[in-house]
Amino acid sequence: MANNKKKGGITPKLPQPKQNYQLWVIITLVLVISSIFWLNNSNSLVEISERRFSEMALSHDVEKLTFVRGQNMVEVQLKKEALLNAKYKTELDDRVTLGSSESGPQYKFKVLSADKWDDIVKELNGKLGEDNKLDYGIEERSDPTAMFFNYGFLFLLVFGFWFMMRRMTGQGGPGGQIFNIGKSKAALFDADNKVKTSFDDVAGLEEAKEEVKEIVDFLKNPSKFTTLGGKIPKGALLVGPPGTGKTLLAKAVAGEAEVPFFTLSGSDFVEMFVGVGAARVRDLFKQAKEKAPCIVFIDEIDAIGRSRGKGQMPGGNDERENTLNSLLVEMDGFATDSGVIILAATNRPDVLDNALLRPGRFDRQIAIDKPDIVGRNQIFKVHLKPLKLSDEIDSKKLAAQTPGFAGAEIANVCNEAALIAARKDKKAIYMIDFQDAIDRVIGGLEKKNKIISPEEKKIVAYHEAGHAVAGWFLEHADPLVKVSIVPRGLAALGYAQYLPKEQFLYQTDQLIDEMCMSLGGRAAEEIIFGKISTGALSDLERVTQVAYNMVSIYGMNDKIGNVSFYSSKQQEYNFSKPYSEATAQIIDEEAKKIIANAYARTLELLKHKEKELEILAKELLEKEILYQIDLERLIGKRPFEQQTTYEAFIEDEGKREKIAEEKEAVAKKETEDKKLEEAKAEEAKEPESSTGNNVSTKAAKEKTATE
Repeated sequence: MANNKKKGGITPKLPQPKQNYQLWVIITLVLVISSIFWLNNSNSLVEISERRFSEMALSHDVEKLTFVRGQNMVEVQLKKEALLNAKYKTELDDRVTLGSSESGPQYKFKVLSADKWDDIVKELNGKLGEDNKLDYGIEERSDPTAMFFNYGFLFLLVFGFWFMMRRMTGQGGPGGQIFNIGKSKAALFDADNKVKTSFDDVAGLEEAKEEVKEIVDFLKNPSKFTTLGGKIPKGALLVGPPGTGKTLLAKAVAGEAEVPFFTLSGSDFVEMFVGVGAARVRDLFKQAKEKAPCIVFIDEIDAIGRSRGKGQMPGGNDERENTLNSLLVEMDGFATDSGVIILAATNRPDVLDNALLRPGRFDRQIAIDKPDIVGRNQIFKVHLKPLKLSDEIDSKKLAAQTPGFAGAEIANVCNEAALIAARKDKKAIYMIDFQDAIDRVIGGLEKKNKIISPEEKKIVAYHEAGHAVAGWFLEHADPLVKVSIVPRGLAALGYAQYLPKEQFLYQTDQLIDEMCMSLGGRAAEEIIFGKISTGALSDLERVTQVAYNMVSIYGMNDKIGNVSFYSSKQQEYNFSKPYSEATAQIIDEEAKKIIANAYARTLELLKHKEKELEILAKELLEKEILYQIDLERLIGKRPFEQQTTYEAFIEDEGKREKIAEEKEAVAKKETEDKKLEEAKAEEAKEPESSTGNNVSTKAAKEKTATE
């Protein structure tokens, strides 16, 4: 027999199973209804017509009659000798016997009213005579079934209200939230339900990991920081574009920190009732202080942290502002307790209130940007681990082919590649599957069955060839990776993929070359067909944006000068312009002039390279997809010696590996020197008297140290 006693002979209380009161109520209700029908004697009587009753009475078979006033019904009891009659015996043997007796009534029939019953009795007694008058009595009796249907609805209404109230007070399981509406919706992760994500699962965010690791280290070993008088930051705000790993980093913190971890979304505070958001904030921090030290993670905090006073109606009660005020007080108010660290994430830091961002609330803002080629390589290594890959897969090449991809997009590429390979019944995933997956993510789903006329296909081929040729012979244009005329996505009939450089600053000539490359498709159509199409919509959109940015933001125009009309703190809806109408006209004219000059330059380039344009377009019409190696075969190598991002990455990787090998060699030599010093120290401790043994031991140690 198992011993449940603890030390000291105290038996622990075992948790009692929760009673299901609703089930018992339903069972009781069923039993009551069954009892009503069981005990209702009238349900077992055979119902007859008034004419049939008259025949029984005139045959002198009736012993007794009972008129039930409340139901306007007559119960008929036959004589004992009449019950032996075959016509009654067969009929009564087949009746329902629930609640019936042999001596009780056997038949019943309905009458319209008591007056009608009196008329029937008088008429029959007149026919039967004085000696054979019918014996009848009157009873006041109500119908239980009718009572149940009359009052049962009220009973069910009361029971339903009681059941709903239990659900609303939270005692009836999930969904009971009316009276608990001010309770926090935060999910708690502690030792019982620990998150299994660790910092090893987060790649490409080394700087951000160092910041949050310090918070985890403080919670594990606070004396390391407090001995010098330092204080751990009260809060850290993770800022970055969607898909860069903000929530993943928070999950890693939850998995690494050995303290309770509360997590919820900013929208969990929002409710249609006034005061609910503030109540939930107070309840969240109350729970957190009870579990302190702990971490609270608020995802998408911009749902409640927007700047106050914007878009509010005069005299209106802004529930979101009340919630934010309560959050500000709880994070750093008059009676703030230590031990609760706030983590939050947002991709819109520009809309957050300044009071929320100040030190003391969010002491640190951790920027999580899209990864560079080194970060993408690390992210690919993480997502490639569970996949069955062929030997040709190189994470460095994949990282180079996915510029601008966030971590979520890289995960999507790996998953798409696995699905594409499985669809083709392959045993492993090959590089071509990853290239198809990248095309799928960038350009959309391939439309194999899309019907395109030969004329349209020819226009698309020359358009994409114009892009490829223009970019091939422009020095500062990005190197081409692939050009395709296979329809993809919703409206793309073709596209050209380039490998942009990992850079943050652009010079004027670089921007002009990028514009010329974008205008290459429109210029090729004009040169070959003498007319243009609507296929250059996305190209013109990009070119227009770059031209206006050069004039009005970057100060790259001589006429406007070194002036920028861009404000990083501008409102979401800004209907006023920070310049006059005359300046606006100059901006329009200068932007048009830049675009016109770029288009003229592109026309001149493609007219000079019309032969190469024809070669590429015809090859595209035949093969539909061309790669960089095909362009080198068809129109020669690119005339500009320029190291690609992939080549620079490989070169840097080689340098890093060489530095790592040198560090490893230095560490190995230091270890050997340390062993030699330890051997000499041990030799000096040995007594000099044992010369013979000492000499042999010394020789052995010298030999060991040399090895």
